[in-house]
Amino acid sequence: MSKENARERMRKQLDETHTWPCDFMFKFIVPQGNENEAALRAIFGLKAKFKFKDSKTGKYRSFTIVDHVESADAVFARYEAAAKILGIISL
Repeated sequence: MSKENARERMRKQLDETHTWPCDFMFKFIVPQGNENEAALRAIFGLKAKFKFKDSKTGKYRSFTIVDHVESADAVFARYEAAAKILGIISL
């Protein structure tokens, strides 16, 4: 399946399960480091609600972020921006 077809399928699923605008939950795992948290905060802004948990070894930090988004495209844009953070895992 092409990247474009996969994105359209995901857009359809998001549109079927959400009424835009709405609060949307994002989940990420990043290597521990203040610069990674700062990068996520820069993407999501001051209004987003952040929760985090450190891994048992302290090497990673998981983030649950709830942000108000206008559309499926806004969801895609945030995931694409976050993908530029070195070592990030998007869930």
